[in-house]
Amino acid sequence: MYDTLVLGGWTLVTPVEKALWLIESRLDSETSLAEIAEAAGVSRFHLSRAFGVATGHSVMSYLRRRRLSRAAQRLTEPASIILNVALDAGYGSHEAFTRAFRDQFGITPEAVRAQGHTGNIELVAAIGVDSGAFAELEAPRREIGEALLIAGLGERYSFETNQGIPFQWQRFRPYIGNVPGQIGGTTYGVCCNADAAGSFEYLAGVAVANFADVPAELRRIRIPGQEYVVFRHRGHVSGLRRCVYTIWNRWLPASGHEIADSPDFELYGEDFDSTVGTGTIEIWLPIRT
Repeated sequence: MYDTLVLGGWTLVTPVEKALWLIESRLDSETSLAEIAEAAGVSRFHLSRAFGVATGHSVMSYLRRRRLSRAAQRLTEPASIILNVALDAGYGSHEAFTRAFRDQFGITPEAVRAQGHTGNIELVAAIGVDSGAFAELEAPRREIGEALLIAGLGERYSFETNQGIPFQWQRFRPYIGNVPGQIGGTTYGVCCNADAAGSFEYLAGVAVANFADVPAELRRIRIPGQEYVVFRHRGHVSGLRRCVYTIWNRWLPASGHEIADSPDFELYGEDFDSTVGTGTIEIWLPIRT
């Protein structure tokens, strides 16, 4: 059973709930991804993925946006001093604060201070986690996966920009069945090369026997043979997000498994119909043994 934490009358269950609570309690003090992950009871990598799936934000981007939103509200107070607000928001200088503030809101702190309100800017409100978003999962299986060579179209995303993934699949569709050395009709959505800022590379591709004749415009990635825990999603692809959300925010914390530092991937079976988005999708997560 996963650990729970009771704070202020609220029962916090998932790593994301614990992270959100810590972020809100640390808006006026320095904190790091490592500290937030420790409070959430998971690794930095696990928290980055779970948080991104649950909120659509990277952890530190959300923290930064919340701090700037709090700062904007404080600038409307008659006695506010911009430098003091900047320092409270974690910025060491007026200039750095102004750059970040303008990048987020399209307006300077001086302008907000002068107008005395935030009605013309979009503040980032505190996020709540909807426990009703959990899906019923089929029991996963453990499997030793063989090494794979994947060729496909690759793009780098953050959790704020990953809406481009469906279009990436549309661009890759003409290649399916036409990549030299392609093995079978299975397609793969590979997540790899994640960084501490919450960005990751996504590859829409197919398995190939070798890379010798793969077109130059396609990205190539080697996935080592290793042990996986494999989940199966049936039905429409629109339900995949709830499935992934449940895996990272409920199943994994309860399982005691730790994710290995290796690519994970979605496997779209040969029964998957990409034109209507229905069929079998498997989620393969590498685990430490």
